[in-house]
Amino acid sequence: MVSCGLVGEPDRDGVQAGRNRSNLRESSIACMPVPPVMDVPVEIQAPFESSQSFDSSQLAIPLELEGSVESFDPVARAADLAATLPRQWCGNYTSFTSNSTVDVELTLTRLKPMGQMVDLRGEMRIGSISTPVQGNLNAKSDQLDLLPLSSELTDDLEIGGRFLGLQDFSLAGWVAPRLTNPGGRLDLSGSCAVSESAPIRALW
Repeated sequence: MVSCGLVGEPDRDGVQAGRNRSNLRESSIACMPVPPVMDVPVEIQAPFESSQSFDSSQLAIPLELEGSVESFDPVARAADLAATLPRQWCGNYTSFTSNSTVDVELTLTRLKPMGQMVDLRGEMRIGSISTPVQGNLNAKSDQLDLLPLSSELTDDLEIGGRFLGLQDFSLAGWVAPRLTNPGGRLDLSGSCAVSESAPIRALW
């Protein structure tokens, strides 16, 4: 297909002739080829169809996860410990400084549950020295912190130190306030042996 049109000549002022059609002087006919309009088919991609059919019944199968949910309640255990812990503990303390061992007796006068902690108050006799103590027991980790409050302790126990146990009262160590003091070991049990007096023999 070919498209043709008139081309005007410029006038004396250099302006394209054609502003006024009556002054237009035909000079030539310009023709330009115009590409024919063709209907080109557009390719449309068909949707992908899986060879496997979808089973809607699989949606009803519950998801099973391996493992177990923790059912331990440290708050409830703290309340139980406050009610069932022995009030009397006996044992000994061995110093790592002097290697000396002295008898220890702990009397708990108050046990109060506070969340997962048990608040402790009591009296402790270490050798010949008695001191009030306070501390707490973690019902979840069994960690014990026990602080002697007396200003007069034995030579191996310094003011500002504390007893730290990882298995409640059964095994604890002395944590001194200074690194030069290696501390010691505290062994306690929830039963104190009662010394039995010798039987009185009759004189006749």
